Amino acid sequence: MVQKLPQPLIDLYNVFIHGGMSRREFMEGIEKYAVGGLTVAVIADALMPNYALGQVVPKTDSRLKIEAVTVPSPAGNGTIKGVLARPSSAAANAKLPGILVVHENRGLNPHIEDIGRRLALEGFMTLAPDGLTSVGGYPGDDTEGATKFGQVNGQKMAEDFYAAAMWL
Repeated sequence: MVQKLPQPLIDLYNVFIHGGMSRREFMEGIEKYAVGGLTVAVIADALMPNYALGQVVPKTDSRLKIEAVTVPSPAGNGTIKGVLARPSSAAANAKLPGILVVHENRGLNPHIEDIGRRLALEGFMTLAPDGLTSVGGYPGDDTEGATKFGQVNGQKMAEDFYAAAMWL
């Protein structure tokens, strides 16, 4: 049975994940809900996304051709890396409708890559660019990704996404 978390915890998570408080403040906010067998770590784990459990289409799905690409972005940060996905049944030179899969403020995390794969299975060519390319790319952790997101020049990142869309 899945226990529903109180709305104030969900609200606290939303403030944290959108950059409105530090990780320390987030953990301190969770503390008042840590009672009985519910520790701060257990509550924090329940609030954070679990990309492995949420994956719908694996990276190894033979119905897809998936590749890492680097797109030139002269008006942005120089280049932007991303993941290109398309149905493997489509001819290499086939023109397919394209979808740019844009991530939120944490970088190209596994969930966004999975969204690209899901859409590719529907007959689209998808490109999921990583707006954190200029600061080393998605670090594998949403909290660190949010920190890196704050270090990126927003105007240049917008140009990077524009370049990715035009390339697609």
